[in-house]
Amino acid sequence: MKKDQQRTQTDPDTPYISNRVMTVPNIICMIRLVGSFILLPIAWQGNSQLFLWLFLFLAITDWIDGKLAILLNQRSVLGARLDSWADAALYAALLFGLITIYREILSEELGWILPAIGTYLISTTVGFLKYRRWPSYHTRAAKTAWLVTLIAVISLFSDWSIWPLRIAAVTVVMTNLEALLITLISPTWQVDVTSIYHAWRDQRAA
Repeated sequence: MKKDQQRTQTDPDTPYISNRVMTVPNIICMIRLVGSFILLPIAWQGNSQLFLWLFLFLAITDWIDGKLAILLNQRSVLGARLDSWADAALYAALLFGLITIYREILSEELGWILPAIGTYLISTTVGFLKYRRWPSYHTRAAKTAWLVTLIAVISLFSDWSIWPLRIAAVTVVMTNLEALLITLISPTWQVDVTSIYHAWRDQRAA
């Protein structure tokens, strides 16, 4: 193996390029991170259509950077961290936008939304306290939750139904709880853990 590569603890056959910063996936992550802050003034101005289209563009980059990282063999620990930071920023910008633009609607949905926010904060805090760094699991459940959230956002902005938002909130809660369990059973920090089963399997093998 080349000296500039390291392997993840959960997938010993996957090379990670640890000393490269300006890779294509990392640049895309930075675009998503910066774009998340641009969403804030757009939401503050109440421009729902521009907010929706920019959010969808940024959300699509989350799928693109992951695929390119694999296709171009540019997966890195830094990339995994950037991806997590950019996702967190985009989620926060989305929450700010929804509260700003749809304040009255969301005030009636707090019973669904607060558990999603609370479990995320708990999961992230526990991971940071245990590893002194941001958890970057990117589980299958997280990818599913992100897709369901996209559907919920489109549904809300198109005035179709509130139920996709509620389903997304439940999915996010389950994803956060799985991430919390992964943190609790994993003695060391890991990236790209497929699921709680894979984390448990790796600990048994170790």
